[in-house]
Amino acid sequence: MDEVIISKAITESYIKDLLEAMEVDVAIVGAGPAGLVAAYYLAKEKINTAIFERKLSIGGGIWGGGMMFNKIVVQDEGKEILDEFGIATTKYQEGYYVAHAIEMASALCLQAIKAGARIFNLVSVEDVVIRENDKVSGLVLNWSPVSTAKLHIDPLAIKAKLVIDATGHDCEVCHLVTRKIGANLRTPTGNITGEKPMWAEMAEKQVVENTKEVYPGLIVAGMAASAVFGLPRMGPIFGGMLLSGRRAAKLAIELLK
Repeated sequence: MDEVIISKAITESYIKDLLEAMEVDVAIVGAGPAGLVAAYYLAKEKINTAIFERKLSIGGGIWGGGMMFNKIVVQDEGKEILDEFGIATTKYQEGYYVAHAIEMASALCLQAIKAGARIFNLVSVEDVVIRENDKVSGLVLNWSPVSTAKLHIDPLAIKAKLVIDATGHDCEVCHLVTRKIGANLRTPTGNITGEKPMWAEMAEKQVVENTKEVYPGLIVAGMAASAVFGLPRMGPIFGGMLLSGRRAAKLAIELLK
């Protein structure tokens, strides 16, 4: 085996993927449960979709389950999505199903990629591109280690017809928008409300209901929706995250039409 050929194979194939992701229909920021599910349903519809994840690993908060017990819980509606992804569940009692966190994270990633979504890890979003009619029209990207090492390296930009903020509690893309152009989100205050204390029952319903376009061209999903709209957190029950991702994909498909 030739080391240079190996290096060329990696470089050429990665650059090909990156070039094809520089103009996409939907760019998803964050490869947690909501982002991965949204990518799966979008890619299934042949919509050009790319996910950008700042960490080395994908899956967001799935891996640690509840307090590092690598099990998670879903309700009946969430189980339907896990069934579609081929993820095993065990009925704990009526309305409560347990899944293995590691199987879930792995399967969500695998199925999103097999559906046709591209996933780029170790890539951070530094800024947004806002163009005609004050619409979010793209993202400004850099390697995550650049910010970790505090290097002054200029980023690159991509174009996207829609962006989904699936960055979890941090709602990073929404923070960028409000920091750059002021409080103009479609929330009661126009700004990011901030997450409320845990209340799983309410949070699971409200996170799906509040998966919305919060600024032209920008959809929030998962815990980002909770933070933006001031919803309760739900803890290690993940049905709402899965359903929010599916709703975000459906909304994106409608907006693209």
